Amino acid sequence: MLAVQEVEDVDTLAHFARQELEGLGYRHIVLVEGNDPRLIDVGLLSRLPLGGVTSWRHAVHPEAPEHPVFSRDLLEVEVLNERRTKRLFTLYNTHLKSHFVPFGQDPVAGAAAADERRRQQAEELARIVSARMRPNSTFVVVGDMNDAPDADPLAPLFSKLPLTDGLADAVEDRPAPKDDPVPPDRPWTHRFKPARKPAHYQLFDHVWLSDSAAQRKVAAGINRRTRLGGDGSDHDPAWVELDL
Repeated sequence: MLAVQEVEDVDTLAHFARQELEGLGYRHIVLVEGNDPRLIDVGLLSRLPLGGVTSWRHAVHPEAPEHPVFSRDLLEVEVLNERRTKRLFTLYNTHLKSHFVPFGQDPVAGAAAADERRRQQAEELARIVSARMRPNSTFVVVGDMNDAPDADPLAPLFSKLPLTDGLADAVEDRPAPKDDPVPPDRPWTHRFKPARKPAHYQLFDHVWLSDSAAQRKVAAGINRRTRLGGDGSDHDPAWVELDL
């Protein structure tokens, strides 16, 4: 299955499945309109049948109950076996607040506000998942977290949830394009190049596994783009394989 980010709407996602994934079996599609004013959302394409779908777009954080906490959404999706007789695992897909500071805002204060929003989102994500899980629950938390796994705003995820980094040992399918400085020898999915400054490489796209899911992990990887820019994304797709 494919957990996707920054999709315009469900019709666009279905069109993508028909045109770009034809014959690969991605018949089950999920997208719920979220909170982004630019109308870009998170979604899911699956070969396996899906059960219940829950949108958490209306969730709020206690510190700011007047506004939805998620910039887009937190999608909760039950993934079923082929016969629809068993739930294999639950997938949570989200996109946390970016580091972008609008032109004209104080860059230091803007960055601090973005970090604070990301912390609130991580706390609410952890609260939702912990309330839903049971002993030996099999679940996966994925998405563009817009921060490294060890970043302070994401700490609430790991203080409240039993999570294993599914990408800690991820292997590249090809070397990254040449750059100066050379890309780091560790998992990363995002490259940001400020003007007249060296590029930064971070693992922004995460796959977190519950204890039960981690025991079923077979492999993990990152598909490298062939160019540094101009190919529609500044992220490289990451994946894990589970033996279900």
